[in-house]
Amino acid sequence: MKRIILLLETSRSFGRELITGILRYSKLNTPWCFYKEPTDLKSSVPHLTNWKPDGIIMRDTMITKELLKLKVPTIFALHYTRCPKNIPVITTDSSSIAKMASEHFIQKGFKNLAYCGFHGIVWSEERKSCFNRFNSKSGLRTYNYASSYKISTNNWEKEQRHVCRWIEDLPKPIGIFACNDDRGQHILEVCKLLNLKVPEDIAVLGVDNDPMFCEFGDPPLSSIALNVESAGYESARLLDKMITTGKKMNGKKIVVSASHVVQRQSSDILAVDDKEVRLAIKFIKDNANNKILVKDVVDAAGVSRRTLEKRFRETIHRSIHSEIQQVRIESISKLLIETNLPISQINSLYNFTDAVHISRFFKKEKGIGLREFRKIHKPH
Repeated sequence: MKRIILLLETSRSFGRELITGILRYSKLNTPWCFYKEPTDLKSSVPHLTNWKPDGIIMRDTMITKELLKLKVPTIFALHYTRCPKNIPVITTDSSSIAKMASEHFIQKGFKNLAYCGFHGIVWSEERKSCFNRFNSKSGLRTYNYASSYKISTNNWEKEQRHVCRWIEDLPKPIGIFACNDDRGQHILEVCKLLNLKVPEDIAVLGVDNDPMFCEFGDPPLSSIALNVESAGYESARLLDKMITTGKKMNGKKIVVSASHVVQRQSSDILAVDDKEVRLAIKFIKDNANNKILVKDVVDAAGVSRRTLEKRFRETIHRSIHSEIQQVRIESISKLLIETNLPISQINSLYNFTDAVHISRFFKKEKGIGLREFRKIHKPH
């Protein structure tokens, strides 16, 4: 039985889901003996050495140098550092996460967008850069929170005053993309202190979708779910291959990407002043499983097609047809991830003529087929 050192946090869903995926691989393929995170890592180094592990999956923050001296196959789950060239890594796709956040707010009609992250953390800076880029492509400015606190000295009680001043100065209403759920909770706390309404004045979206953590918020926090469990499974598969073949797999990446937005009260609003556009968007959402046409949406709004098309592009920066496609894709994606419904039944629910038609439609928008999407993103 192979011995695997597993040093991943269990205090947040990201670490727990990685572990779940790793354990699933072990149960289905090869039984492993795990050394889980001890209470005192540094004092455990001698014991870990004597234990003679076959492989390691660990955060890049946990006594890295000492464990690397063991010279066994190792995979880093990155947090603070950039991708090393000589070690395979588990990393998050900042672009897919930021794109989903941008689309979430733009689809709701927000013209003011903001980003709040942590100073000096690589993944947070990457998400900020990508979010700014996607917003800019839609002709929107992003208000970025600039923290003066380094992560090593970060103190929320002190920083809270700076966040309060930043939020007070922001134009309202505004959608704030928080780099993770922790930061999202910070924003919700500040909104309470400032007597700002969520989501009417400030809509908030986090990342990681830790259900307990998000539901703990007041109001509950919307969050972007990630396919972390699948990444855990793939990292275990890669480690097994490294152990078996002796290959180092330098530069190999296991990528965690965004799967869907889990909307809760903190962003459950349509920030659209235009009455006809608001009616049209509601009609599209209410009929996501029906094969509605642009003409049907125009009839529901009660204005000319030309007028409604113009207002759609001004308000949510896409055409009526694109909005219909986007809403249907999001609805199908949610079913694939959150249910076990067969593809054939989903096909019937959304009134496609046959399985080929729905597959072609989905792949055109998502870049992958329905079964592959479900395999990658659905927790097991």
